[in-house]
Amino acid sequence: MSDTAQSVPPALPLAINLQYTRDLSFEVPVGAEIFATLRAQPQISVNIDVQTSRLQSDQMVYEVTLSIKAEAKEAPETENGPAGRTVFLTELVYAAVVTLSNPPPELIEPILLVEVPRLIFPYARNIISDVTRDGGFPPIVLQPIDFVALWQARRAEFPEAAGHA
Repeated sequence: MSDTAQSVPPALPLAINLQYTRDLSFEVPVGAEIFATLRAQPQISVNIDVQTSRLQSDQMVYEVTLSIKAEAKEAPETENGPAGRTVFLTELVYAAVVTLSNPPPELIEPILLVEVPRLIFPYARNIISDVTRDGGFPPIVLQPIDFVALWQARRAEFPEAAGHA
C-alpha cells in the first residue's frame, strides 16, 4: 500500500439527501421612512442556532435546521445611548435532510450539530446576503461560523442534553 492511500481520510458516514429553505422572512418595520432618515451604518446583530430531529425512528434519517436571525438597528444618537429603531430584520431557517450510515455512536452528535451545519452554511449565508440586498440595503455577508465552538458552548450550557442529538 502506498503512502498516498494511507493519507486519505475515511469518508463521512453521511449523505445529504436534500436541503431547503424551511422559513424565510424579511421586514422593514418603519417602511420607506427609514431610507430617508438613516444617517449612519446600522448596528447589526446576528444569532445562530442549530437543531436536529430524527425523522424516522427505525432509520438514521435526520432533519438538521440552521436558524439565522439578523437584525439591524439605528446607531445610538449618543455614545452608550440606547439603540434606535429597527432598520430591518431577517430570519432564515435553512434545513437539510440527512442519512447517517452506521456512524460510531460518539460521532452522531458532532456530525449532526457540527458537520452538517458547516456544509449547509454557505447556502444559508448566500440567502441572507441576497435577501438583505434585495431589500434595498447593503448585503449582510456573514463571516464563517465555528460550529465546533457553538456545539461545545451548547454542551456546556445544557450538559444533560449531551449525547442526545
